[in-house]
Amino acid sequence: MLDRGFYNNCSSIETLDRLMAKEAITSYIGFDATAKSLHVGSLTQIMMLYWLQKCGHRPIILMGGGTTKIGDPSFRRDERALLSQKQIETNISTIKDAFTRYINFSTGSNKALMLNNSDWLDELNYIEMLRKYGSQFTIGRMLTFDSVKQRLNREQSLSFLEFNYMILQAIDFLELKQRHDCILQMGGSDQWGNIVNGIELTRRLDRSEVFGLTSNLLTTSDGVKMGKTQSGAIWINNNLITSFDFWQYWRNTNDDDVIKFLKLFTTLDISECERLGNLKGKELNEAKIILATEVTRLAHGQEASQNAKNAASSIFDNANLENSGLPTFHLSQENYTKSVPLFKILVLVEFCTSNKEAKRLIAEKGARVNDELITELDFELDVQSLEKPIKVSAGKKRHVLVSIPT
Repeated sequence: MLDRGFYNNCSSIETLDRLMAKEAITSYIGFDATAKSLHVGSLTQIMMLYWLQKCGHRPIILMGGGTTKIGDPSFRRDERALLSQKQIETNISTIKDAFTRYINFSTGSNKALMLNNSDWLDELNYIEMLRKYGSQFTIGRMLTFDSVKQRLNREQSLSFLEFNYMILQAIDFLELKQRHDCILQMGGSDQWGNIVNGIELTRRLDRSEVFGLTSNLLTTSDGVKMGKTQSGAIWINNNLITSFDFWQYWRNTNDDDVIKFLKLFTTLDISECERLGNLKGKELNEAKIILATEVTRLAHGQEASQNAKNAASSIFDNANLENSGLPTFHLSQENYTKSVPLFKILVLVEFCTSNKEAKRLIAEKGARVNDELITELDFELDVQSLEKPIKVSAGKKRHVLVSIPT
């Protein structure tokens, strides 16, 4: 954890280190189901579970079927939109798929468990909960946590609904300790206050010692939060993002982030990560290709990763576009009988949101057809030329094959 850059804080690192060296333990991370997929900002936590299991310990993936009904307020500026029960169940069913490529659920004494906190949270009677757990939490203590203080300091409302989230997460830890002898909760550094609550609740009611371990919240070297781009979230599930786009996201990693991302998001030896990350100039591009290929292999599988790599290579070689693996867009032959304006294609493939924006892209030398720079605003493609796919590009990172099926 330390060598790869995961570590941020631990409740009692020396004691936990001795215990984990002596015996296999059970640890969990919780994931709320706020979308149909996790995005790459969650890969840090997924890789922590991967390495935990690799070292012989048992991971628990806790799906937040209960806590998602409230929404974690940690470090948010406003309250999350409440999801319906059906939305939450749908999201959980699709999120589960991502973990199967990283975590072993089927064999061995440390095979992982996937649980849902709605199994116990949905059964809580409010009065009973207040009597059983309410006296274990003080308002003064809860107000000291950064996730709450920052919200209040910005003079932004924190609803009573959200304020209960940290209590429910603490109950999760207690339940997992009693049901599965889980003694470690891991998560991002923004979860530290919630984790501490669970540690204290378990100590008081279960009379046992449990631990908390957090990782750094990652941003890229230019300050962008991991998983967020101008075009939206970079999802992990391959039904929400093409393997090519996923691969390309990692290929475009900033130079200063390569070594960090190699250590965090691949299974390469640390010495190899350091060798690759310390390359300079054009050689560093090879390190980025390895990073992209390795991360995509873990998330989408070996075949998809290799296809994405091959597709990227074909961007610089138009000899075999049809087998390049690039996304394809088919124009309707009924709508275009003789020619198609390039600016219209740029809108249709969603590289631009309007004809005006598309013409500006062309004027600013950002549009290419089969790698040839196009600067004429009224440039048109002959329909006959579209019987075979052509490559349309916006900038250096967005590419699509366009054709009119005959």
